[in-house]
Amino acid sequence: MHFEPSQTLKNLPEQFFAKLTQKAARYVQQGYDVINLGQGNPDLPTPPHIVAALKKAAENPLYHRYSPFKGHPFLKEAVAQFYEREYHVHLDPETEVAILLGGKAGLVEVSQCLLNPGDVAFVPDPGYPDYWSGIALAGGEMVMMPLTAERCFLPDFSQLSPFHLKKAKLMFLNYPNNPTAAVAVQSLFEEAVALACQHQICVVHDFAYGAIAYDGHQPLSFLQIPGAKEVGIEIYTLSKTYNMAGWRIAFAVGNQSVIEAIELIQDHYHCSLFGAIQEAAAVALLSSQECVDQLRETYQRRRDTFISALQDIGWDVQPPQGSFFAWLPVPDGFDSASFADLLLEESHIVVAPGIGFGPHGEGYVRAGLVSSEETLLKAAERIERLGLFTRMR
Repeated sequence: MHFEPSQTLKNLPEQFFAKLTQKAARYVQQGYDVINLGQGNPDLPTPPHIVAALKKAAENPLYHRYSPFKGHPFLKEAVAQFYEREYHVHLDPETEVAILLGGKAGLVEVSQCLLNPGDVAFVPDPGYPDYWSGIALAGGEMVMMPLTAERCFLPDFSQLSPFHLKKAKLMFLNYPNNPTAAVAVQSLFEEAVALACQHQICVVHDFAYGAIAYDGHQPLSFLQIPGAKEVGIEIYTLSKTYNMAGWRIAFAVGNQSVIEAIELIQDHYHCSLFGAIQEAAAVALLSSQECVDQLRETYQRRRDTFISALQDIGWDVQPPQGSFFAWLPVPDGFDSASFADLLLEESHIVVAPGIGFGPHGEGYVRAGLVSSEETLLKAAERIERLGLFTRMR
């Protein structure tokens, strides 16, 4: 007996990364030495002091019961202290912090919290595809904001039509940006706050890569901008900052009404998160951040090694400013999908074709820096053997 899925499921966009993983897996199963630069899965382990905190906390019988629906107060307080220390942003832990079961969950849920069928949500193009999923589940209308190299991959709000602005309820921003690796300037966030205030739009800033930038740059938190808490929220995950992707722990901070809505929908979806993970997360946020500094230095070395190697073989690429991705223009004669296929079939390298992130992602592929310097150099050597570039040095 076959049961037909609901129309809601049929309306969902194709899960881009799942398809990419399946494609790479076929080559691995055939015995090829595949270098997977296509995903954003941190390769380094969670710092030992965080793991130790989890082990100790797991023995606490209190955590073997259901956790409070809205999360333990001590974790919300830790989040508030973290934002005060890192960004000089004051948060009320009771009303301006929501604990999430991973950043992805929050990014999908917020559309269901605020959009009615037909409402508009502005999304970056190219951008993280799971924004689209939440909008589809809510029955909203997605309007793309093009990100182009000419504008340093920052949206041009002046190009948003009055018709769409009138219907808009949400705007997603993401800096440091996935996939373009751009970082935000303060004026962009100031413009976003002003626009959101004028049109009563909730801004959702995806700050997943908030700890990862290069050449001494510290990424801006959206909430550092005056008035930001009145018009939006920021979603921060521990996945990237502390290599805790598998732990599924994140948080949303900012506007009280949006935080309340997220907590309400989560009351219906979840029964909070294992208390020992919450305690380990608090340790991560409040203890020494030396591990974060070391992680940033690791990605800096990987970025410099990989970009230099690609430039040496004659590929005109720009170093990423933030995140752990490189956004690479495809050579003449290819689109993003055909070049990604060539790399997989001939060089056994997985990259993400830019078209998977939106129409303005065409002409690029995304490569992750979540592999060792040796592996990244090996990837560059394989690309050189394709003969598409002329060695510069």
